[in-house]
Amino acid sequence: MEPEPPAPEPEPPPGMQRVEVSHARELRGVWVATVSRLDWPAAAALPPTEGRASLDKLVEELAALGFNALFFQVRPESDALYSSSLEPWSRFLSGTQGVDPGWDPLEYLLGAAHARGLEVHAWVNPYRGLASTTVVAAPGHVTKQLPDAAVTYNNAVVMNPGEPSVRQHVKAVVKDLLDHYDVDGLHFDDYFYPYPDSKSTPFPDDATYARYQEAGGTLAKGDWRRDNVNTLVREVMELIVAEHPHVRFGISPIGIWKNGEPVPGFDAYNAIACDAVTWMKEGWIDYLAPQLYWRESSKQAYSTLSTWWASHPRPGVHVFPGHAVHNLSAELQNWPLSEIRDQVSFTRGLRASNAQGDLHFRAKFILDDTKGVKALFRDELYGQPALPPAVLRPGSTVAPPEPFVTLEGHLAHVTNPRPLDTRFHLLYRETSPGKWKLERVVGGAQAVFEVDSGTWAVSDLGRGGAESQGVRFTVPPG
Repeated sequence: MEPEPPAPEPEPPPGMQRVEVSHARELRGVWVATVSRLDWPAAAALPPTEGRASLDKLVEELAALGFNALFFQVRPESDALYSSSLEPWSRFLSGTQGVDPGWDPLEYLLGAAHARGLEVHAWVNPYRGLASTTVVAAPGHVTKQLPDAAVTYNNAVVMNPGEPSVRQHVKAVVKDLLDHYDVDGLHFDDYFYPYPDSKSTPFPDDATYARYQEAGGTLAKGDWRRDNVNTLVREVMELIVAEHPHVRFGISPIGIWKNGEPVPGFDAYNAIACDAVTWMKEGWIDYLAPQLYWRESSKQAYSTLSTWWASHPRPGVHVFPGHAVHNLSAELQNWPLSEIRDQVSFTRGLRASNAQGDLHFRAKFILDDTKGVKALFRDELYGQPALPPAVLRPGSTVAPPEPFVTLEGHLAHVTNPRPLDTRFHLLYRETSPGKWKLERVVGGAQAVFEVDSGTWAVSDLGRGGAESQGVRFTVPPG
């Protein structure tokens, strides 16, 4: 029997019509670090009511400044700031690893952020076992499960990237996280093989490499290390494509690929086995967020680096440069506020390449209003609302149908016939015939927009960022 064709979409209510709407997309992200409680939480063992209130405040403040994506660190040291079946609760919540805080920060953040029109990207550190050798690991911690793969280096514990069991564990963690939490993205930071210690002590993986050779492996050690990291990146993307295709996957490596390419600096390619150019060219990531934490006046000029990175991805891979808001601090590098303004403006000049937004490190320095940075974002850079660009992988985005809109005076009530496929509701104002300006973004199963006289349209956005047609309506004067 032939399947029945899908039912046609219902016509808009009388007085309303379908219309094409869109706006200039731009990712406006901020990193929220939980390791050592750098950005959140403010203290250990916050009561659930205080913890939830602090996340509400975080979301409200960053939304008011124009940000549209939170990169929230959910796995700082092979632990969890969410309810995990594979890893213990983070000590940064309770003070002791493995102690249940009595609530689920990630679950709560997802509801709070989505309601305000912000995406949430789960920031995962793939290889850090313990940030310090003095940490008391919980019984189920990966350093206890895979003790032979836990390597002490530079006063911390690293899970050896050369051990297949480590890769399998990280993939299992990613799958568990994505299976149970409706995040918009998965984000890896720049910790692959560990950064060299002060004496440049070699990472002690000779025995692992020897086993690889004994099994017939022929790669030189540096190539073998990069292949270990590359394999994890590739297999994580394969998992996402197969099971969670709308989730955006990206990585934020240090901002110089190799010393001298394109500028002098730390050689991440050789020192930490970070081959970000290959990830982009192979399509193993949806975006790269290189940490371009240098001033324009330095030998590592922002314009040179951002232009170089934007020239490398294959089609469908975005570049979101990372910015050093923390360097505005007088205790750090005391940058002028104009440095951030100029860098974001320069990124916008690379839209025709692959640069479609920016990430900012990190939340505390923004919320503390370092050098008046709040006004810079709220009134200048991010004064006009925008949503991140859609994920460009084939099959990763499906636009929901246009919403139902009912008008009661100056209130537009919005729902969607497929609410589970809808992430956000978007309100546009018509500024001239056929020209639309995005005014507001909210989440939830339904929305109510207050509108004054004029012509408006409402569209809906699905997971992955595809936008429906708009429903146009007019509010008469009075």
